[in-house]
Amino acid sequence: MSAGGGSGGAHGTIPQSNIIAFGVLGGLIGIYGAYFLVDMVSPYMSFLGALGAICGIVWGASAVRRVANYGLGTGVPSIGMLALGIGIIATTFGLAVGGIAGPVVALVFASLIGLVVGVLANKVLNMGIPIMVQSMIEIAGAGAITIVGLSTSMIGTFMFFDEVVNGIIVAQGVASGVMTTGYIAVIFIAGGLAILHPYNANLGPDEKQDRTLACAFEKGAVAMIIAGIVATITPFASGALTILIGLAIWYISFSEYYKRVKRDAFMISGAGLLPSKEELE
Repeated sequence: MSAGGGSGGAHGTIPQSNIIAFGVLGGLIGIYGAYFLVDMVSPYMSFLGALGAICGIVWGASAVRRVANYGLGTGVPSIGMLALGIGIIATTFGLAVGGIAGPVVALVFASLIGLVVGVLANKVLNMGIPIMVQSMIEIAGAGAITIVGLSTSMIGTFMFFDEVVNGIIVAQGVASGVMTTGYIAVIFIAGGLAILHPYNANLGPDEKQDRTLACAFEKGAVAMIIAGIVATITPFASGALTILIGLAIWYISFSEYYKRVKRDAFMISGAGLLPSKEELE
């Protein structure tokens, strides 16, 4: 393992329990809000799914920060991809069998897979990270929330199969609208990067929780914008409002992140040319 942190627990002013609640509750509220309000109010309400995904992304980035602080320098990108890999498996199963409870089933199933992976990492691979099991459960759950949220914002629903009335598709499902079309690859890349990148961009002895999470919000906003672009070309969701809100969140979060970068950065000055041999002598 390469240097990825202080080889100990990551410190922060926001308790992880609060971030878990933000990710789970915020994610599910956004997802279900989009699902019901798209039918009741307007397809423009699909943006709520992306807001739910941002909650999951921030939760996942925080979990990556905690476990990677033990020294997983080169493992940070891998753990982000693992989160979305587990999330895709859990989402496919959960949405296919869960119906209206699909997002909850996906979250629970992802957490169970994360539990197994965490136990294998510590007991079989002997990684010896105290919070590995809990962190893998969180990262997997965050991946599922991210995938379901972005999928819902793209097509306006989290139902897995198409809704067909009199031979006419009246609502496209995740299977045909996200997976068959290949948009799941966009979600995988955008969501995975949003979860892994914040700590990867800020790791080191001067890493701060608020700076890393500000970066997570910013990367989540990028994923939201991408989901909005996809939604503009799908028939049952509207991406215009998703893009606009995503841009607003990106501007605010990037500004906050930049403030923290300037706060934590040391003075930068030109070092000049290296001294000559004669000067050294």
